[in-house]
Amino acid sequence: MTARTGLQLRSLVKPDGELEITLVDQTVPAPGADEVVVRVEATPLNPSDLGLLFGAADLSTLKVGGTAARPVVTARVPERAMPSMGARVGHAMPVGNEGAGTVVEAGSSPEAQALAGRVVALIGGAMYAQYRVVKARDCLLLPAGTAPAAGASCFVNPLTSLGMVETMRREGHTALVHTAAASNLGQMLNRICLKDGVGLVNVVRKPEQAALLRAQGARHVVDSSADTFKDDLTEALVATGATIAFDATGGGQLASRLLTGMEAAITRTAKEYSRYGSNVHKQVYLYGSLDMRPTEIVRNFGFSWGMGGWLLFPFLQKVGPEVGARLRQRVVDELHTTFASHYSKEVSLAEALSADAIAAYGARATGTKYLIVPSRG
Repeated sequence: MTARTGLQLRSLVKPDGELEITLVDQTVPAPGADEVVVRVEATPLNPSDLGLLFGAADLSTLKVGGTAARPVVTARVPERAMPSMGARVGHAMPVGNEGAGTVVEAGSSPEAQALAGRVVALIGGAMYAQYRVVKARDCLLLPAGTAPAAGASCFVNPLTSLGMVETMRREGHTALVHTAAASNLGQMLNRICLKDGVGLVNVVRKPEQAALLRAQGARHVVDSSADTFKDDLTEALVATGATIAFDATGGGQLASRLLTGMEAAITRTAKEYSRYGSNVHKQVYLYGSLDMRPTEIVRNFGFSWGMGGWLLFPFLQKVGPEVGARLRQRVVDELHTTFASHYSKEVSLAEALSADAIAAYGARATGTKYLIVPSRG
């Protein structure tokens, strides 16, 4: 059989602080016994992908050269940010957490052969490519007739939103708060909570985002840009009893304000005063960095609280394969309802590196989620 070749997107930070993003030709290796070759037909540009794609580069310095078919994107990484890039300097890194496509070649194992010719979703990095070799066990078989675009976002957002609810339950909370709630992930989480009867406080940054969620049935939506945010948040926390939050912004005082609101909601019905605050544990997990400023904490919410990081893959490792399989099966069962993803535009690998496309999805704004179709062009 003639060896397959295909394009792959790679991101390189050079020792002199220049970021370079290119498309390169790669030879696709033959699959091992327990592996399959997937023709990648749809892969999303998630916020979690942008961190690897652009690193710590200053996008105001971005330039696009090369040709339309083989663009070359460059930008400068500020000198102060280079230490954080140390582990990847000099390494041209493939990008893309997840995707979907057709299995075009399968290894000899029964598990691999069962996927031959089928449409699968997959995770494991390096998805911004025309072909990907993966372990059969890392593929999620999609129902017959499912288009790759419908399954391209099967993992990161669905499992993150399910993981938040699972974490809430495991840590003894009964309702939760989510920021950047109008995102694709936030809309999924809203649908999960409505379906499962879980109280959810949706925190957004604009009135139109609040309207979007309310149109989808969200019961508690608060706008952090409103003058009444503090009071609105407290009322929503009283109504839901939420004592755990997942914050996508990371920087600034939002996480601190969530803890303050939780304490205010708890003490509203407290029967005794304590100068140490309530003894109800309040938890905020930071899972994103939409706000690149330092996280600021104003400690006016007592002593029973916690703040830490939360990421999908450590969560899945912690809960184990049985729980992971249960969550993945729910995604398959509700792929076209609860976990449906919507994209503002589909682009080829080369088009994804155009200045206009980068300006759109690089802003990480609601409604600007892009889908790469590697075979296009």
